[in-house]
Amino acid sequence: MKAKRLSFVTAACVAALCTTSFAYTISGTVSDDQGKLIKDVDVSLLKEGKTTKTDDQGKFTIHEDEEEVGINPSFRNAVGYISVNNGILSYSQSSTSPVQVKIYNSLGNQVFKKTLQGSGTYDLSKGLKARGTYFAQVTVGSATQKFKFTTDGSFESSFGSQANALMKDAQKGEAIQFVATDYDTLTIKLNTLDTTLNVKLTKSVPAEQTFKFGYALKNEPRKSKGCGKASSLRSNRKVENGEQFSINVGGKNRTFFITLPNNYDNTKPHKLLIANHCMGSKAEDFVHHNPDYDHPTPYYGQQKLDKNGDYIFVAPQGNDNGTWNGKEDHQFVDEMITAMFDNYCVDTTRVFATGFSFGAMFTNSLAQDLQERLRAVAVYATADYNIWLPAAGTGRYDAKNLPIAWMAVHGKNDGMCNYDRAKNSALPRILKRNGKADANGNFTDASAEKPQENNGNTGHVCYDFKTVDERFPVKFCSWPGGHQWTAHDNGSMNVGAGWQDTWVPEEAHKFFEQF
Repeated sequence: MKAKRLSFVTAACVAALCTTSFAYTISGTVSDDQGKLIKDVDVSLLKEGKTTKTDDQGKFTIHEDEEEVGINPSFRNAVGYISVNNGILSYSQSSTSPVQVKIYNSLGNQVFKKTLQGSGTYDLSKGLKARGTYFAQVTVGSATQKFKFTTDGSFESSFGSQANALMKDAQKGEAIQFVATDYDTLTIKLNTLDTTLNVKLTKSVPAEQTFKFGYALKNEPRKSKGCGKASSLRSNRKVENGEQFSINVGGKNRTFFITLPNNYDNTKPHKLLIANHCMGSKAEDFVHHNPDYDHPTPYYGQQKLDKNGDYIFVAPQGNDNGTWNGKEDHQFVDEMITAMFDNYCVDTTRVFATGFSFGAMFTNSLAQDLQERLRAVAVYATADYNIWLPAAGTGRYDAKNLPIAWMAVHGKNDGMCNYDRAKNSALPRILKRNGKADANGNFTDASAEKPQENNGNTGHVCYDFKTVDERFPVKFCSWPGGHQWTAHDNGSMNVGAGWQDTWVPEEAHKFFEQF
């Protein structure tokens, strides 16, 4: 292609002190992360004060022509010319001043700079490796000329149809800004006012609401210290479906079992579920056990429901006879949770606990003072007797006047842990702290609300309380059975009858998964 030449300054123009046309055009398209074009995006050229909106095709254009005095009158004759052909810059000039050549890409970033003397040629292909639109600025003495040229893969070039239009430099700090409803605002720094942009906007993520206590429903996970690390806990022994570990708490060696998901990932924060055993049982029974009415699957049926490997399961050991003590067991569980946080990748905002009978009473006791660690609990056949309950106070293991999400399942014909005691003592204590928060973020008393109950010989009723804060739900399930956590709907009140059809694991799983 024949190279086109552009004179720096013509004598006629200098003599007339003529004006030259400066023009810029910024255009482009705006789409989302999926490539969908976005209309009605506000596009603002901040320093210039120019604005527009994208059309139905997501396109925008900001254009301006200005008239400025473009020539220094001290030159009274032609100072030379330049041309580009196949990547070769040819230049000549009539003065003895050096020729300063700078080339910018379409975003205004400088890609070439050279000082040349006299007349000659220079191979631009050394600096211009990509095809596209470029802007050149050539200075001889105090005269400066700017022009636009395009290159294809072979670096054949031509000065565009606007060869007489000079590129206008962007003001210092110039930027173009894109604002659209439901999208993050995007600001792009500009070094030139003549460019084409293909912009992608990201959907806005609403700021997570914060509260005086607790977390928003479906809050973002909070990673524990153990994320990204290998566990330093040393296993005492391996068992089917898990391993046994020990920690020293208050001078005593306390044991617990851990079951990790098969796809455990130490960079992904996992939910943590603590299973507390009943009297006459032990922690290992919830890790692996031949199926029966107390142990249809590990961890009160929750491991079977963890289809995606989202949970880490842990079972602490109480006394050898299956009972639990007072404050020392609260400290044990508290320090066990810390050990889990320090050695595994746990979501610290989604720690749950569950238990049956004596294990339910212990779980309910933990719910009085570990509300800052336990998000929710599910208790099966709990009652407010034969168990240490924290008293009100300011100590670590004193009762806190804080809410906790709470679910209970109880047989109305339970002869071991009285149903009425659970309904009229354990439940109201939770409700007193779980009422809707007031304007100051303090929780109110919801204990005046009473649950709907099962009054027949079959089926079950699960009642969700209406006056509690939505972040701290309370569910009370009644059924016509006895002292059995594997509640069923076949009408039998005999222990063990129909336990294979228990609805409890699914109901508890749904309760935990709402957070």
